[in-house]
Amino acid sequence: MPSLGADMQEGTLIEWSVKPGDRVKRGDIIGVVRTEKADIEVEVYHDGVVDQLLAKAGETLPVGAVLAVVREEGKAEVAAAPVREAIQPAAAIPVSKPPAVRLRASPLARRVAQELGIDLSHVQGTGPQAEITNEDVQRAAEALKQAPIEKPAAPDFRAGMRRAIAAAMARSNREIPHYYLETKIDLQRALKFLEGENQKRSVKDRLLSVILLIKAVARALHDVPELNAYWMDDQLQPKDAVHIGFAISLRQGGLVVPAIINADRKNLDELMQALADLITRARGGRLRSSEITDATVTITNLGDLGVEGVHGVIYPPQVALIGFGRIIESPWAENGMLGIRPIVTATLAGDHRATDGHRGAQFLTALNRYLQEPEKL
Repeated sequence: MPSLGADMQEGTLIEWSVKPGDRVKRGDIIGVVRTEKADIEVEVYHDGVVDQLLAKAGETLPVGAVLAVVREEGKAEVAAAPVREAIQPAAAIPVSKPPAVRLRASPLARRVAQELGIDLSHVQGTGPQAEITNEDVQRAAEALKQAPIEKPAAPDFRAGMRRAIAAAMARSNREIPHYYLETKIDLQRALKFLEGENQKRSVKDRLLSVILLIKAVARALHDVPELNAYWMDDQLQPKDAVHIGFAISLRQGGLVVPAIINADRKNLDELMQALADLITRARGGRLRSSEITDATVTITNLGDLGVEGVHGVIYPPQVALIGFGRIIESPWAENGMLGIRPIVTATLAGDHRATDGHRGAQFLTALNRYLQEPEKL
């Protein structure tokens, strides 16, 4: 059972999409796990053959529980044997079993029970020596029809999500010594560039302004790599790949923060496609496990809600969160001239164990510089 967030303790296996004997390769979807936030598609991280499916659909299991065994080619014993020993310790322990109880039932009763789907072990026999008769089976079938069918209550995802978010944010505030910085950025050049680019595209292929912000963040993280990192085992662990988590609000309430994988390697069109796809699947409850677990930094953008500044809470084990507010027209002085410019407030929440205000300021300076040269994004 993968850990799909710092707040996750267990998950429920919803379905398998593979069976024993199937060949799989890294990145393939092998099943779906339900968490308090969403249904997540679980990926396999090794090439090989599915050897065993150890969990059943509907089972709720703790993080770290073995769900399946994938046998690497040529490494069957090495890959599978230790897992079997771990999950089947009782195989070497002799266990005394009570003698099986033989059910007494007439041939007609057995045939009718099979046709009606009646479990004879739950039927009380009234014949000689408690033999189950056809009449006993018919009474059991009639009672089954009249019994009220109890449907399991639908999971309250909204309440579960709020609990999950509360747990993660409580941990963040408890463990991470936050520092906050903010700066205002003139977006006149960026928006003019965006306007020119969108004139070349059809309506469905046009870019949103947030794509420029995401790309600029990815570029600035290369200048200050300490912010693209995890804090784990009491030390900073910088990450080479830039997987940008993007906060997405859900229609039923709450939010998820899936990652745009390798955001720094994508051009603007690829970023737009990736973000649109991520939003669609997040709101449809179909995210991949790597998109939930691999984010190296998070962006939250509340500009569409009219908020001018966002002071976010870092999602552990990440060490930074970048926030953007609404783009507003504001007086702006440049080279001794005063004018009205489109301005956005960018904020940085940093983990003081990993970086300090000096490096955080360098990041915001780099972010501003890239947005002043949008043609280079």
